[in-house]
Amino acid sequence: MGDYKFLKIKDAVTCINQKINLIAAIADLSPPQKTKGTDYICKLKIIDESHEIRFPVHVFAQEMDDLPLLASVGDIIQLSRIKMEIHEGEVYAVFNKKFSSFALYDGKDGENFRPYKVSLRFHAREHDEKIIADLRKWLASSEVVDEPSFLLLREISQVGCINLACKVLHTCKTTNDEWMVYLWDGTDAPPISINKRLEDEMHNPLPLHFEPLPSSRDVLSTFPTAGTVLRVRLDVDCITYILRLLKIGQWVKLFRVLCKVHEGLWYGVFTSASKIRDLPNDDILILERQSNYDRRSICKLDRMPYWCFPWPSKITEVNCNGAPFVTLMDLLTYQKGAKKFRCIIRVVATIPWRVEDFRSPRGICRVRFTLEDPTARIHAYAYAEDGEKFFNGSSTDALRRKIIQLLGVPLSGDGREIEGGARNPPWVQCCLKYHSVRKRSWICDTMLLD
Repeated sequence: MGDYKFLKIKDAVTCINQKINLIAAIADLSPPQKTKGTDYICKLKIIDESHEIRFPVHVFAQEMDDLPLLASVGDIIQLSRIKMEIHEGEVYAVFNKKFSSFALYDGKDGENFRPYKVSLRFHAREHDEKIIADLRKWLASSEVVDEPSFLLLREISQVGCINLACKVLHTCKTTNDEWMVYLWDGTDAPPISINKRLEDEMHNPLPLHFEPLPSSRDVLSTFPTAGTVLRVRLDVDCITYILRLLKIGQWVKLFRVLCKVHEGLWYGVFTSASKIRDLPNDDILILERQSNYDRRSICKLDRMPYWCFPWPSKITEVNCNGAPFVTLMDLLTYQKGAKKFRCIIRVVATIPWRVEDFRSPRGICRVRFTLEDPTARIHAYAYAEDGEKFFNGSSTDALRRKIIQLLGVPLSGDGREIEGGARNPPWVQCCLKYHSVRKRSWICDTMLLD
């Protein structure tokens, strides 16, 4: 096979055990993996106008950086001296690090014929440009390379694989020796029903965060204070390669991230089936998400959780005029002593769980509530006089009814609690006094209504 002749895929598949040349569009790419030996491998699927089926190419390299790590699905690859092989009836091509070469080109730029990445043995030739130009025209008109839909975090509806376009806020190694990435798109992930029994809170409390230990205030202070920050665990080989793409402040497309739930908290898992791509700053997905967040930041009422509109439940009443309206992330990153804030939250747990135990033997009110909004989950205390005001002089029976409603305990038609039913707490207003040195919150200037 001549070095200067490029085949179409439909002709290449008949050249078993021969070295051939191809120019095609990349329709799919697997993350790099370590082979059983010392090499790295990534698997491509390529397509051109001659062949409807996406054709597999296995690329081997001694170093990860020597692989054709493309900028975007739909880019064009030029492959020289790849060998056609067959295994169990499937034809595929093998890129041999000793004699094959590649070049990567933008799949959309009609004027630029300079590759953005090449292998060591690559040599450009003038007549390559016409093939690339024709392939770009075909890609633009045929739409054979699908652009998958990318969900906003607020559009997550169930456990399963999803595609996301998010900004990378932080990466870290947890105490479990796992890598975690923190992602954000400016929207609020939906609230999740709580399946844990109230009485379990004493010995097995709801966690305040998905990671084993909380992030420091210095790290949290770099996060936007509105919108959910999704924790994603990296459960794949070649962590070094993934972390290289996850640059802080960079927007990325994430494909097939496994979305899961732990104790009422959304999180993601980046598996061997997942993929990641950088996004240019002018990509429409970035512009839309950033524009939505910018509009949200202008009006303080737009900092309310997306899921409480048009207004939170009326089962609480606050009297904290002048207190700024904030998210729980605003509160956690506040560093100027003690201050009152106004929040819209859900109450997802309480200790003690029986209203008969809300007061100490000396009659002092002391209850710890677990509060959450789309940005964070915290503990807040109803204590002494502020606690008495919160419970509003209720009798034990009346207070029990209020707490059942506040915690979203499901009831049957005759008003009895449904044993083992999932709780769905309502969104309520609450005034909180936060002390940045003690890092503790107290409920204040708030009454629980019947």
